[in-house]
Amino acid sequence: MRSHEIDYRIYGTDIQVLEVELDQNETVIAEAGAMVFMEDGVTFETKMGDGSEPEQGLLGKLFSAGSRFITGESLFMTHFTHRGHKPKTRVGFSAPYPGTIIPIDLSRSSNGIIVQKDGFLAAALGTKIQIHFNQKLGSGFFGGEGFILQRLTGDGLAFIHAGGTVLEKQLNNETIRVDTGCVVAFENGIDFSIERSGGLKSMIFGGEGIFLATLRGTGRVWLQSMPIKKLIEALMPRGQNTNKEGGLLSSFLE
Repeated sequence: MRSHEIDYRIYGTDIQVLEVELDQNETVIAEAGAMVFMEDGVTFETKMGDGSEPEQGLLGKLFSAGSRFITGESLFMTHFTHRGHKPKTRVGFSAPYPGTIIPIDLSRSSNGIIVQKDGFLAAALGTKIQIHFNQKLGSGFFGGEGFILQRLTGDGLAFIHAGGTVLEKQLNNETIRVDTGCVVAFENGIDFSIERSGGLKSMIFGGEGIFLATLRGTGRVWLQSMPIKKLIEALMPRGQNTNKEGGLLSSFLE
């Protein structure tokens, strides 16, 4: 199934909003609960699966929904369609936490892209969303994303979200080592593995963790500066910034 051709705009900096413009009978699919607004003429329907294979029977839909359940996502996806009389109408979505929304043209990636399990936000109807098993034991245990990721394929636009600022890197038969939680997505064909961060002293006292993600090959890689896990830890009462704030307060009181 060819993906619908949708137009879009992204607003904001910290907590961004994705606005999708739909022509008549065009559809965008999104995670349940991501919708911010929809203009007159937009109808929505909650379905099992992404709708990329309309001929799927009940068993196929149950398998697709079950696959999403394994990744920790909702069993259902919401399909927004322009059924009104106006030539165009709009629907808006937001990411669940501060960061950046990344538009990706899947037609540039013949084998699709691999995305962290909670990274998908929305896509044009026709995009196929499947689970992707990380076959390397070390990557599954220590990679920050576990064994199960998501694979997006198609020929249209997909939108993923990440924490903080996003960097897009183009690898040309190269290797890059990354903090394990900072990998958002990479093109299928990039080799993803986990390696020790260095010697024993560096691993214990270096502050960069015991393991680093290693990405090798040719293709695009997307990195995030502030994974949601790191953000939560920083904001917790006993998080890593507690001593800094206490020190500043003590200095002020003195």
